[in-house]
Amino acid sequence: MKIDDVRARAFAMPLNDPAYPKPPYKFYNREFVVITYRTDPDALREVVPEPLEVVGDTVAYEFIRMPDSTGFGDYTETGQVIPVRFTTPTGEAQEGGYVHAMYLDDNSPIAGGREIWGFPKKLARPKLSHEQETLVGTLHYGSVLTVSATMGYKHRELPLDPLRKAMARPAFMIKIIPHVDCTPRICELVRYYMEDVTLKGAWTGPAAIQLFEHAMCDVARLPVREVVGASHYVADLTLGLGEVVYDYLA
Repeated sequence: MKIDDVRARAFAMPLNDPAYPKPPYKFYNREFVVITYRTDPDALREVVPEPLEVVGDTVAYEFIRMPDSTGFGDYTETGQVIPVRFTTPTGEAQEGGYVHAMYLDDNSPIAGGREIWGFPKKLARPKLSHEQETLVGTLHYGSVLTVSATMGYKHRELPLDPLRKAMARPAFMIKIIPHVDCTPRICELVRYYMEDVTLKGAWTGPAAIQLFEHAMCDVARLPVREVVGASHYVADLTLGLGEVVYDYLA
């Protein structure tokens, strides 16, 4: 293989058998269950990096079923998103979410999510299921249960416009790529948006969530103080590519 061939083909690893195809990535009938809870504000400030600012004292714990996604297949994801504010170089204040932790059960989106955007993805066993009148979400890290969540199934319909506006907000994460000597080669704050969103329905209902301590799956680092809301919705969307908004090494 010639040097020019390497340059032309090198968009992902391994070079000759990439772990994922090139974007865009489209998701059909993506099912979300999001439980919002109050936590320790000091714990939030410890994990949210500058220049982001913590907004309030809540965390959105998300379970997401993705039965049909181009390139990534059928998988389930779960994790914590923290409401934040980002002030752009022009002085615009953007409200959005900082993606603190993500756990999923499919190699391709783990590799693609980490390498392209910098999503903090780790391999685990999340599950979202319908059990009679209850939505049940669990996360096992190995054999150990680390999250147990429940929500009443479609108790009340939610208006779609406020949810559309919320889904139009940006999300942020830290992309870290080490050098071969394990010093940071890339350390960037990345912003992305969900695009082409088609909401198919949204509901709310009673919800509960428990987080259990684990050495390698530290969801309980942001403890549950009080559940303040829950939503269950289904949408088609495209996962927009990211942009670098702050370079920590510059």
